[in-house]
Amino acid sequence: MVNRSFTPFPILKTKKLTLRQLSTEDVQDVFTLRTDTEINKYLDRQASRTIEDAINFINKINDTIKKNDSIYWAITLTNSKKFVGTICLFDFSKNNSCEIGYELITKFQGQGIMKEAVEIVIDYAFQTLKFEKILAFTHYDNQNSTNVLLKFNFVKSLETDKENPTLNIFTLAQ
Repeated sequence: MVNRSFTPFPILKTKKLTLRQLSTEDVQDVFTLRTDTEINKYLDRQASRTIEDAINFINKINDTIKKNDSIYWAITLTNSKKFVGTICLFDFSKNNSCEIGYELITKFQGQGIMKEAVEIVIDYAFQTLKFEKILAFTHYDNQNSTNVLLKFNFVKSLETDKENPTLNIFTLAQ
């Protein structure tokens, strides 16, 4: 088993983006993201109702990072430091795979931001964390997410998720 430690937290950078750790200073942006009905219609989660919900979410995420159970980045625009979304790797399995998840504030969608973020996170998952396979589950109506996965040669499974049949399963192997 590869030793996966997220201390210090790995900051990833691309030409336009900085992926950094979430902090409670991001609470308003996280609240905006987690209350957006357009985003939440594709996700099986309880929407944040209060700022306190967003703070609790940030604290919960950072606790899982401390335990090295997941890695979760805030996606920010490098030049302005503007928070635009999140991306994570989680569900680390014994068969050397993980799951990727991501979300982008609606007004920043369609600008190539997620493609750039996914690319650097895939590289980190395979090169640094030494995973052999990355899974992604996306709602069958979420064509934007499906398109991102297909750009990176994720392969759609013929099966759907048994617990939630509205989700398609995609896999990318090293």
